[in-house]
Amino acid sequence: MGKIKFDGVVEAVHYKADGQLDWVRVYERRGAVFSDRVLLSRDTFIRQLRSGKRYMVGERIQNLGGVFNVTQPVHLHNQDGKQVIVVGDIQASHAELSGVPII
Repeated sequence: MGKIKFDGVVEAVHYKADGQLDWVRVYERRGAVFSDRVLLSRDTFIRQLRSGKRYMVGERIQNLGGVFNVTQPVHLHNQDGKQVIVVGDIQASHAELSGVPII
């Protein structure tokens, strides 16, 4: 098995009534293993992306612990002075986490 090149996996998102990202549900890498599901607020998630942590969109494979099906990277994009969280290379004006299940 190859080296893991990401710090966490985004499994699901939740939006506020106004459409702004509220929180994300992730698995965080802690050394050689991954945590259980963790809820990160939008601000905490942005801080982690700013600090250089790399997240991927994906899901845990049932009964295989720290093995995931991952699809695309999550990036922080500056749009008109605002921090926007996007999946892949999409350039958006608001949080665009397409392909991530919504809770």
